[in-house]
Amino acid sequence: MIAFNTYRLTEVLQTVTALLAIVALGVALMTLAAMVVPAAAAWRSIIIEWRSTITLGIAAVSTAGSLYFSEVANYVPCTLCWYQRIAMYPIVVVAAVALWRNIESRVTVAWLSGLGAVVAGYHTIIEWQPDLDAGVCSASGPACTDVWFRSLGFATLASMALIAFVTMLVVNLLPDGATTDD
Repeated sequence: MIAFNTYRLTEVLQTVTALLAIVALGVALMTLAAMVVPAAAAWRSIIIEWRSTITLGIAAVSTAGSLYFSEVANYVPCTLCWYQRIAMYPIVVVAAVALWRNIESRVTVAWLSGLGAVVAGYHTIIEWQPDLDAGVCSASGPACTDVWFRSLGFATLASMALIAFVTMLVVNLLPDGATTDD
């Protein structure tokens, strides 16, 4: 009975995390629009005001999800997954401290998110096109081209990490008080 419940919970979390990735992608696209569309000043102000909270939320959910899928669902992380974790996990701490102390963390988060996005982008590409794998994971662990699940037809662990990194990058690169009508 416990194995069935864990399996069912894993299925539900695969779908929920995929839906959250779609929401994060929407935030990223709206933030990009806020950078160039003068009519999006209200959205720009909201993102700037809630930047640390948005960053912490995305990083914390991503971290919790990765830990659930590896430690409870027993999806063994490949080498690229570990590199993505190395970029994601510190963002939780950096964003939490920034929120708690009311300080800026944009540069650190942007660097970590940018590096994570590069790794997650490559990982996503080789999941869809395994022939492009340069053998990064051949030394140990599962192959980086292995896909544990593909929820909603597109969302894999790597693609959801890519969306999370890109969203945090865009949110943290949004300039304070940016206007396009100067």
